[in-house]
Amino acid sequence: MHSDKEKEIRIRGARVHNLKNINVDIPRDKLTVITGLSGSGKSSLAFDTIYAEGQRRYMETMSPYVRHILGIPERPDADSIDGLSPVISIAQKTVGANPRSTVGTITEIYDFLRVLYARAATAYSRITGEKMIKYNDAQITDLLAENFRDRKTILLAPLVKGRKGHYKELFEQLAKKGFTETRIDGIVTAIKPDLKLDRYKNHFIELLVGKIIPSPENRDSLRSSVALAMMLGKGEMMAMEPEKDNVRHYSRKLMCPTSGVSYAEPAPHSFSFNSPRGACPRCNGLGSIPEIDPEKLIPDSNVSIKKGGILPLGAYKNNIVFAKLEAIARKYDFSLDDKIRDIPDDAMSAILYGTEEPLKIDNLPGLSGTYALSFDGLMNILYAPKNNDEADERGGGERYVKYITCSECNGTRLNKEALHFRFGEKNIAELSTMNLDELYGFLSATADTTDGKTRIVAEAPLKEIFGRLTFLRDVGLNYLSLDRPAGTLSGGEAQRIRLATQIGSQLVNVLYILDEPSIGLHQRDNIKLIDSLKRLRDAENTVIVVEHDEDMIRSADFVLDIGPLAGERGGEVTAQGSPDEIAKGDSLTALYLDGRKSIETPPQRRKGNGKQITLEGATGNNLKNLTATFPLGIFICVTGVSGSGKSSLVNETLHPILSRHFYRSLKDALPYKSVKGIEHIDKVVEVDQSPIGRSPRSNPATYTNVFTLVRKLFESVPEAKTRGYSAGRFSFNVKGGRCEECRGAGVKVVEMNFLPDVHVMCPSCGGKRYNRQTLEVKYKNKNICEVLDMTVEEACPFFEHVPAIYRHLKTMRDVGLGYLRLGQPGTTLSGGENQRVKLAAELAKRDTGNTFFILDEPTTGLHFEDVKALLDVLNKLVERGNTVLVIEHNLDVIKTADHVIDLGPEGGTGGGEIICTGTPEEIAAGNKGFTAPFLHRKLVG
Repeated sequence: MHSDKEKEIRIRGARVHNLKNINVDIPRDKLTVITGLSGSGKSSLAFDTIYAEGQRRYMETMSPYVRHILGIPERPDADSIDGLSPVISIAQKTVGANPRSTVGTITEIYDFLRVLYARAATAYSRITGEKMIKYNDAQITDLLAENFRDRKTILLAPLVKGRKGHYKELFEQLAKKGFTETRIDGIVTAIKPDLKLDRYKNHFIELLVGKIIPSPENRDSLRSSVALAMMLGKGEMMAMEPEKDNVRHYSRKLMCPTSGVSYAEPAPHSFSFNSPRGACPRCNGLGSIPEIDPEKLIPDSNVSIKKGGILPLGAYKNNIVFAKLEAIARKYDFSLDDKIRDIPDDAMSAILYGTEEPLKIDNLPGLSGTYALSFDGLMNILYAPKNNDEADERGGGERYVKYITCSECNGTRLNKEALHFRFGEKNIAELSTMNLDELYGFLSATADTTDGKTRIVAEAPLKEIFGRLTFLRDVGLNYLSLDRPAGTLSGGEAQRIRLATQIGSQLVNVLYILDEPSIGLHQRDNIKLIDSLKRLRDAENTVIVVEHDEDMIRSADFVLDIGPLAGERGGEVTAQGSPDEIAKGDSLTALYLDGRKSIETPPQRRKGNGKQITLEGATGNNLKNLTATFPLGIFICVTGVSGSGKSSLVNETLHPILSRHFYRSLKDALPYKSVKGIEHIDKVVEVDQSPIGRSPRSNPATYTNVFTLVRKLFESVPEAKTRGYSAGRFSFNVKGGRCEECRGAGVKVVEMNFLPDVHVMCPSCGGKRYNRQTLEVKYKNKNICEVLDMTVEEACPFFEHVPAIYRHLKTMRDVGLGYLRLGQPGTTLSGGENQRVKLAAELAKRDTGNTFFILDEPTTGLHFEDVKALLDVLNKLVERGNTVLVIEHNLDVIKTADHVIDLGPEGGTGGGEIICTGTPEEIAAGNKGFTAPFLHRKLVG
């Protein structure tokens, strides 16, 4: 237990970012929710103050050498921080897209499964399917005496198994040791001088150790012969009846007694697709093989080769590749001006896969005369690993690749040996494809039926597996399977997986800080998440959650409301206490909690323009031959529990279809039969949560094109004209005006070899990115660096009289991003912020009123007031005639939609169906699935 002094985390004078010298006391061993408007300072308090100080103190415990290498982070700007426990942060970021990373490897469940299979699985022959057997010498002696009793028997020691060579030296050594016969490729042969084999063929050589008639009388002789055979055969031997050619195999290792196939002693890495011991040799443990997709090479067969019908080659150029294609055209009697669909099949085969005979080519570019040159075919050239003239024309072969399931392992990632170990009659790959509910049920049933030694050795790994499965199911991830690639997880799913892993570690006296764990959760599953956080709290841990979800706020022991507004107008504690105490106050959160302020339900639903897009026969992932209709000119909401198929339907089927139609996108859609009505729209815009850039050089100003306009404005300043500075002078990405010490990054990267790179402020420019001369040019008394450091809220009045810039800034403010700094690195933005920056960029464009917008959970990171502002923006888009389709769990968004498509009823294999469609009122009245009762309560208040 903590002493009285340690019952609170006490923060005095916190001034990080926009925090205004605040004092906060957060109770320990409680569930605390920090809420407030987006940009009000919640993350500044939770992550940049509390977590940052916890990390700094942890670093101070390391040795002086390690501290010297890593450097100690600066102390957060606060007078004092007391009462901290060891801190663990579970942020909203995704887990990365490494193809070798899966749900099973992240949660460590697959690691314990590997231990289970190494200890308790039964091996079966990959040749005959028989149970593999491991013998000792005494057992072999007994079996020989029983199976070969009173019959002539030859005992053999295997020396060579399917290897090439003449083996002359081996036979000479055997002769010197007194052995006279050997069995070569199934034929017993005398060992003679100069005996040698065909060195280019694979051979099987067994040494004839003895001839015996097993019987009780010669048991001692049989035992000694067995011992000799096992020694020479390195733990393996064979017994054969010469008359019947009946061969049996025996081994101290796992072995098939009929075929002689043996397996090495299983270890955990024998079942790892990330180890050479367990991985499929063909796909190296990835489960899929890349190959060029002809449909991506030639998206439109009505175009000729000369006009760019073969996408990576582009339009006709005077180079060696087109010279070879013209030679093929002469050979097969067609022209490069012909439509590709009219080119003969054998000619297209030569173009794609190459020609066997060299091509005769006249007048190569820059050369005269006739040459005979080979052509490997575009399929090989595009994916050629080597550099050659043809490969230079490939234009990025990866763009035209599709991944097909590996034929060797059928996508299981494992080699054949690993797949022939079974626990409960299933191999480890079959367990990995089950959803977590099915896996839990199967392992429970199998554990109950095992006994003896297997039960004992399986107990420890099963205990760890069951614990982790329970936590994952409790946070609403029961629809996932262990083989699900990590790169396909949403930010919310990844965060809850890390949360489940932390709960599974069963630490105590730890401070956990979570960033919106409710992301991607249906209300039904949100209750499970809250229960999990309470269990974490009850284990004597302190849990701090940055959250906007109403259920989470009401379930907290203590609530901190930060505000009153965002950015410079935030950073204060507007209310603190229990949820009931907060609701009685006057903060924005309080107004929404007690109903004094709310997001209104629209008085009537839009009917749309009478047109629609119909997607038929969608069967990707868990979709069950689904047909969905999307009415146009309205606000559509797709709902359903986590894993019900929303993303599969919208993001992975509908969007790729539309994107390929309008932009020739190379992304493949999941399987479907047909789509109708695309002609009713003129473009599709997906506003997702992926980063706006992969480096710190990307920021809201560069993404929304504000930076280009600002640089042109600085170019027009008299001082810039006097000095001859162009707009490029004010870019930190090109030479001239930037600081060359850090190349305009503001920081320098120190490579740490085996540790993550460390970023230190540039000593030359002090993080300002520009050289002194550039910073001397000012607009309205601010230089380019100071402009980039402004928030959107500050920049709006500053650029009020520059319409082109102001329009972009106003749209960013309208979507709730007024608190963002124009030059804030894109790598520091959350998924929700990335999405709203993209939405602002789209809103600033002139649309035709016939656009199909797709958004995936745009309310991520938004307070009630921000959601209200976002809905105003989305409704403006619809009022212009556009269609807005949103995947969402937020009931305030669902209730304002014109049309709802509810998927389910469950997640994973239990989902993939449309439960009901219609207005929110019709969904609520239908009372089908899990969305209806929650929506009904929201509509009736």
